[in-house]
Amino acid sequence: MIKGLPQKLKMLRLKYNLSQKEVANKLCVSSSIISGYETGERTPSTENILALSHLYHCTTDYLLGNNIQTTGIILDTTGLSDKQLHALQSLIETMK
Repeated sequence: MIKGLPQKLKMLRLKYNLSQKEVANKLCVSSSIISGYETGERTPSTENILALSHLYHCTTDYLLGNNIQTTGIILDTTGLSDKQLHALQSLIETMK
């Protein structure tokens, strides 16, 4: 078991107003698997840790308890074209 993971998973699920069944459907597992993650009876696979981090918009480091402090901000650029990404990068460099 990963220390603090069950509590984080339950807190994040509730934050996003999802049921265990909804999370299970998104991860293509059974509700009992999600329940096991939240009670600490089961430990998610690497693939499911990654899927949960995407679902809950957090880092895998956060889920795994890595408390490294970062000074940067993580931006979700999913869906942006290469042109849009370049424009965003240029804007950030201009603002520095």
